[in-house]
Amino acid sequence: MNDFEMILPFLKPIEHLILDESISEVMVNGPDRVFIEKQGFVHQVPGISIGEKSLMVAVRNIARRLGDDISEAKPILDSRLPDGSRVAAVIPPCSLGGVTLTIRKFNTRHFEMEDLIRTGTLDRALANRLEDCVLAQKNILISGGAGTGKTTLLSILGKFIPHDERVLVIEDTAEIQLVQENLVRFEARREQYGHPAVPIRDLLKAALRHRPDRIVLGEIRGGEAFDLLQLLNTGHSGALSTIHATTASQGLARFTSCVLQSGVDLPYRAIKTNIADSLNVVIQVDRRPGRRYISQVLEINGYDPDADLFEYGAIFLAKRENE
Repeated sequence: MNDFEMILPFLKPIEHLILDESISEVMVNGPDRVFIEKQGFVHQVPGISIGEKSLMVAVRNIARRLGDDISEAKPILDSRLPDGSRVAAVIPPCSLGGVTLTIRKFNTRHFEMEDLIRTGTLDRALANRLEDCVLAQKNILISGGAGTGKTTLLSILGKFIPHDERVLVIEDTAEIQLVQENLVRFEARREQYGHPAVPIRDLLKAALRHRPDRIVLGEIRGGEAFDLLQLLNTGHSGALSTIHATTASQGLARFTSCVLQSGVDLPYRAIKTNIADSLNVVIQVDRRPGRRYISQVLEINGYDPDADLFEYGAIFLAKRENE
């Protein structure tokens, strides 16, 4: 039985969409509005009606099948299938248009740099430059919005890490695909079945006891940014991570905000100085309909506390389409 067969009995009207390998995401905006993402384009699928009551029953059964729960007391479901595919739902009254269900499929294909070059995400020269950054043990932050391909790019860059190095991967949800033999994977755990949560921050602290040559952190969302910063300041170079932001400079600003969320008692400018000393390269990935591409690659040179500005140079800036 494949992983989707765990939930298909409850979603017969959209079963064909879930099983279609060319569709990467299925979005149900209430009982009569179904959208899909296919080859980078999002469009509505006409003629599908699930029924509000049937959709509610389906979501509750899916939650139970995945060992979770959704109800008026807990109206948000954020779970995943064993293969890493994500199942998210919000029910009324929090979802005003009816039950909202989103299924984001995990792509089991191992993408290579050649795939990104072929699809226009970047060119050969930039690919070689990024490979050099990984081999030179630069600390790299990949910034971008949802669905821009941050994790895919991280996985591809991670394959350039030499195979004689010990790699430790820490994720909230296991998605990163690496091929090194000396590979250790940690995954955070939410509080469930009476067991306490194991957050990313605890796993980052535990990482030091396992002699990593490289640390790969799936996504920075909060106070774990400070723990990563501490690791980078103690000689652990060559780290890779991602963060949600719309530009590379905003990625640095968001990283700063996440460090501040840790509650650390350090002056604001001291934090930004540490960030400038620790992070080396920020890669911004963006998307347009049908296309994901690298728009900026910045090399951080320092921080000016008087002007409160990071100092960086552009390794790469994408041309605007009208240029």
